[in-house]
Amino acid sequence: MRERFALIAMVSLAISSVPRPQAQEPRGKALYDKHCVECHGPSGRGDGPSAVFLVPRPRDFTTGKYKIRTTETGSVPTDDDLIASIQRGLYGTAMPGWDRILPANDIADVARYIKTMAPQFAQPPKPVAIGTGVPSSPDSIVRGERVYEKLQCGKCHGTDGRGTGAVTTTFEDEAKQPLRSADLTEPWTFHGGPTSRDIYLRFRTGMMGTPMPSFADAASDYEMWDLANYVVSLGRKPVWTMTSDEIAAFYAQQDAERKRDPVRRGQQLVETMGCAACHSAYDDQKRVMPGMYLAGGLRIRIEPYGEFPTANLTSDKETGLGNWSDDEIKRAITKGMRRNGTRLLPFPMDYASFSLLTPDDLDAIVKYLRTVPAVSKRVPVPRWTFLPLYLWGKFRMLILGNDPPSTFYPGNAGTKGASR
Repeated sequence: MRERFALIAMVSLAISSVPRPQAQEPRGKALYDKHCVECHGPSGRGDGPSAVFLVPRPRDFTTGKYKIRTTETGSVPTDDDLIASIQRGLYGTAMPGWDRILPANDIADVARYIKTMAPQFAQPPKPVAIGTGVPSSPDSIVRGERVYEKLQCGKCHGTDGRGTGAVTTTFEDEAKQPLRSADLTEPWTFHGGPTSRDIYLRFRTGMMGTPMPSFADAASDYEMWDLANYVVSLGRKPVWTMTSDEIAAFYAQQDAERKRDPVRRGQQLVETMGCAACHSAYDDQKRVMPGMYLAGGLRIRIEPYGEFPTANLTSDKETGLGNWSDDEIKRAITKGMRRNGTRLLPFPMDYASFSLLTPDDLDAIVKYLRTVPAVSKRVPVPRWTFLPLYLWGKFRMLILGNDPPSTFYPGNAGTKGASR
């Protein structure tokens, strides 16, 4: 009996010592980790290293909520929806089309992996019945204009589709992040595509996580098709198809509009220049914290120089720009000069590039910053690196050729109180 137990023990030991094959990592995950984490983050929460610089923000896959779908409101997208978004990208965003980079089977593998990030995909999608649609015609466009007025689309998109007369064109998504209503005259920026079918689907399904609702209960299917045809009719001629005379006239018109509404122009410039990426405090998911837009307090460590909390750009008179003169604001933007006469580092505050702004654009930026709601937040003074460590860091950078990192720390370094 003892010999039998000894033999069993020896066999068991021998079996346990045989190397077991490692479980294969899902192919979709490997592709996702290679191509997608920069924007969407390692766990799909939309918090990749580049997320803070992108408007609109990358999709948070863990919520199971998608704007571009062929399914009912509240439903997850179909596999074909996910694959189509990856293949062609989302126009007007930083999401590129991958159909010329990845083969179809790789894109399908990534889509399958993305579905594992949200429990909502345990439920089957609920596709909408699209039907044959309504062909575009002068009569359909006229009817669509009436539907536009009936559904009060002008409150967000303006009477002309460009925001003219809108109650507001600035919104927040479900995560309290800034959004702008679409310019309906620029169909190449429509995230889900510019065709009547694409636009009809946005009306029919809504854009989950945004203020754009489904109109399924407010309009008939035919009305939504007519509305889609009307929106298509609003599209202007893109610059890349214009003649030289048309381009000159177009930019002259834009210049005139900018002079009429400098605050709007200033907001466009601030958004385009990415000012909020540094001058807003954000959380671990790289989302602007509530009430912190342009209020500064983001702590940036720049090797080998030190740590530099970003300035409060709101209109608060004690801690922001409220008591700064126009010239002082312009000098900070174009020369990197603080109010006390000290100079900012030329990175990440790229005042050398901003010095090329036209006088009209600088005036517009100042006018817009005057309208930013005041936030009382004292920002700490910079902390410079101890001189020997600074010299060593400069030696490594200039002589050894090491590229020192800059680190952006989530959270709010500022406190309520008087300015520095």
